[in-house]
Amino acid sequence: MEEQGGAAALGWAARDATGVLSPYNFSRRVPRDDDVTIKVLYCGICHTDLHIIKNYWGNAMYPVVPGHEIVGVVTGVGGGVTRFKPGDTVGVGYFVGSCRSCESCGKGNENYCTGVVLTSNGVERARGGAASKGGFSDVIVVSEHYVLRVPDGLPPDRTAPLLCPGVTVYSPMVGHGLNEPGKHLGIVGLGGLGHVAVKFGKAFRMKVTVKAIGCSSFRVGG
Repeated sequence: MEEQGGAAALGWAARDATGVLSPYNFSRRVPRDDDVTIKVLYCGICHTDLHIIKNYWGNAMYPVVPGHEIVGVVTGVGGGVTRFKPGDTVGVGYFVGSCRSCESCGKGNENYCTGVVLTSNGVERARGGAASKGGFSDVIVVSEHYVLRVPDGLPPDRTAPLLCPGVTVYSPMVGHGLNEPGKHLGIVGLGGLGHVAVKFGKAFRMKVTVKAIGCSSFRVGG
């Protein structure tokens, strides 16, 4: 069941476990008081998207519109929105909803909330259990609580991957004090997350060593 009356959206959706994407017309929800309407400019693709559209985890709710590394421009705001205005460049990451009252939400760890709503293939309880549609579309409507401001001068196409692999390595690095010059950072595997961790480590002026899978360790400067 999908709420009617919202903005018309054009996306790319998988309809079955082949994972093949094709054009898909659907409706976004009617904007609420705290909602931000965003024109999607860029959306990265994560391996999680591939797991979902091919139903590797057995939880795909077809048709699936993937994408949770979203950068776009605000085109409209609800009357209660205070942090954004039309024309702002913004980002949306892995989730677009949570209970906002549990211990995890109170600590800023909404990703651990039992009521978290994933940006793609999540369950929107407020919409009768409709499956959330991700950033492989031209427009998305999100509560301002889950929207991030993209600083001026930061290329939007390069910003999109920071909203998943970027925050996945940045948060634990900062949380465990691995963001200080001179400390030694070890990275196992130079994949999607690993290469971003290298960039952060060098930006923090750390000593970075990478253990490539199946290869010897090597030092990345420092």
